[in-house]
Amino acid sequence: MRIVFSTDQIYLHGGVEKVMSQKANYFADVLGYEVFVLTTEQMDRKACYPLSTKIQLVDIGINYQRDKSYFSTVNLCKIPFHFSQSKKTISELKPDVVIVLNYAFDFYWMPFISRGIPKWKEFHSSRFYEMEYRTNTSSFLKRIRFRFTDWIESKYSKIIVLNPDEKRFYKKGSVVVIPNPAVIPAENAALRNKKIIAAGRIAPVKGFENAISTWKMIHADHPDWELHIYGDGEHNYVAKLQDLIYENKLQHTVYIKKAVEDLQSHMLEYSMYLMTSHSECFPMVLLEALALGLPVVSFACPTGPENIVTHDSDGFLVKNQNKHELAEKLILLMENEAQRIAMGLAAKNN
Repeated sequence: MRIVFSTDQIYLHGGVEKVMSQKANYFADVLGYEVFVLTTEQMDRKACYPLSTKIQLVDIGINYQRDKSYFSTVNLCKIPFHFSQSKKTISELKPDVVIVLNYAFDFYWMPFISRGIPKWKEFHSSRFYEMEYRTNTSSFLKRIRFRFTDWIESKYSKIIVLNPDEKRFYKKGSVVVIPNPAVIPAENAALRNKKIIAAGRIAPVKGFENAISTWKMIHADHPDWELHIYGDGEHNYVAKLQDLIYENKLQHTVYIKKAVEDLQSHMLEYSMYLMTSHSECFPMVLLEALALGLPVVSFACPTGPENIVTHDSDGFLVKNQNKHELAEKLILLMENEAQRIAMGLAAKNN
């Protein structure tokens, strides 16, 4: 079996990159498949997550300018070369299947090159809010664009989503659910340090401003607790978060830390995991937290956390974007070590 994973890059920290590396390593090392990772802008950078030496990396060097829109002139001019290189490379590799991870220009033409080869499209983000927008938009052009996207999706052999709730957002019949995998370490978080962890790509969808404003409600009565946010991302958003921390005089209790390669080893130092995203599909960080026996407190945002966290067993799911309820559940676990430990045991078992 010969498999090609097609994506933009694998040098940045992220759930897509981490899941792909785990799958690719399993296919190569355990099942003995030939595995290729096809990228468009790796630029000779090291893979963020460990990859088997049996995996072959192929970068076609399109190098879109990420600081500009995909539809800027400089990036649009790269499309013909991108198309020709995609077609040439897939033809040369002759895989048994191509798994498309990213949602860039090649999403639109991949089903139409080397037509005899099955193409699978993996979606790693929730379509919940997009479907609301599709229903309510009055723009004719946007409705046409959504129909065109649906037609392109229908040309893929399989559409892969991460949880059952997402299936209803896709019109094609061959939609399958493959949740993200989890590695369960032998170690357990001690749950006695007065520190709470949040992590992820630093972008507005992750709602880290809600974590900071929630912490403002908590800090006065629990000044010895700290919140640590791990991740890299959009510079303007990071600056906005830092400003919010200083405006609320939280600079000695809320810290934004750089993304780390082995987040689970750092999770061992914490007593809870906090998630304040506006939407999630099947977040790896929740799996990693539970696997270490780390209780989770999260918004019940669409559509991922409720497919992972068992409310009132290994964590709490509070009404989406309700910061007061979020603060209440955090305080409950801060003040009750015995309940944290019980939820931690349930987390690992679940």
